Amino acid sequence: MFEILKAILFGIVEGVTEWLPISSTGHLILLNQFVKLSVSDEFYSMFEVVIQLGAILAVIVLFFQRLNPFSPKKSPAQKRATWDLWAKVIVAILPSGVLGVLLDDWMEAHLYHYITVAIALIAYGVAFILVERSHANKKPVIEKVGKIDYKTALLIGCFQCLSLIPGTSRSGSTILGAILLGVSRPAAAEFSFFMAIPTMVGASGLKALKFIKAGTAMTGNETMILLVGCIVSFLVSLFIIRSLMEYVRKHSFSAFGVYRIILGALVLAYFLISSLVK
Repeated sequence: MFEILKAILFGIVEGVTEWLPISSTGHLILLNQFVKLSVSDEFYSMFEVVIQLGAILAVIVLFFQRLNPFSPKKSPAQKRATWDLWAKVIVAILPSGVLGVLLDDWMEAHLYHYITVAIALIAYGVAFILVERSHANKKPVIEKVGKIDYKTALLIGCFQCLSLIPGTSRSGSTILGAILLGVSRPAAAEFSFFMAIPTMVGASGLKALKFIKAGTAMTGNETMILLVGCIVSFLVSLFIIRSLMEYVRKHSFSAFGVYRIILGALVLAYFLISSLVK
């Protein structure tokens, strides 16, 4: 039961941080420093990525009609527009998809550390504040997702490559990049959500494949932890996505930048004090 409670906590953290520009991977790495699941290292490496499938399912549920090109309720023109949207999403995820496959093992071995997470949290927190200030009085060039062209989609995808560094935030890097390219906050957030579907399905599939190829079997306890984590992250994501879309229509992302800076500083201070005490 105690392990199930821990899995619920991990699911809550994933469901909240996957969509807010504050880094889900970074928060899970930090949470793992304080709340240890009684699982194998191989399972946890897979778990912290595959748990994102629950969060991704929330996007599919909330935007199903918008993303379904086969809907009988859509006209031929609307169906073509939906296929066009999916094509732009695929173009956008190509850069990070290629780099992710090539660098996944190296990054996990060298960058999945609290120092990397803390530095990324602070650096991108500052970036969010600076970008929001510089764009405070600028009218977006692109107000709606449907107006994003293929060039802009590819450039947003290049910004997503930054999220391969833990602590950066996939949603944060894509939203920040989109705003810099002249996309409105609501459109940037929506496109970031849509990009998450193939991105995280691919990342989860890669991790699951590596886990299976390693020949490590999941115990019954680990299977239950994974299921609970995914279900909780799905339920929490339903609420967070709705709330974030309402928030970005009226507010900037500066508050998230401040949060990132404070959290990064606290993390560095905590581990520095811990190393001195030892």
